[in-house]
Amino acid sequence: MAVAAVTTKPLDKPLHQPLKKKRLPAGRPREWYVSHNRRLKAMRLAIALLDAGVYVPSSASNARIRTAAERLGIHRPSDTTCRMVRALIRYGR
Repeated sequence: MAVAAVTTKPLDKPLHQPLKKKRLPAGRPREWYVSHNRRLKAMRLAIALLDAGVYVPSSASNARIRTAAERLGIHRPSDTTCRMVRALIRYGR
C-alpha cells in the first residue's frame, strides 16, 4: 500500500494580488451608494463568517456578526446589514 506524504509550508506571499479599487460612478442618488456599500460590507462579513465555520444563518447572531466586523476592522454593522449577512449565508447554500 502506497502512502503519500504531504508537506505544507506557510505561504510567504498571497497567491493573488488584491484588486485595485475603482471609483464608484458619479451621478447616482445617495441611496444607491448607501445600498451598494452595505452590500459590499455584508458580503465581506458573510465570507469571513463562512471561513470561520458559520454555515447556518441561525448561528449568525447580530453579536457574532458584529464581533467578526470588529475583528476585521470594519465599522459596526447595523441590524439591516446583519440581516443581509444572514440572507447571503442562507442563499449561498
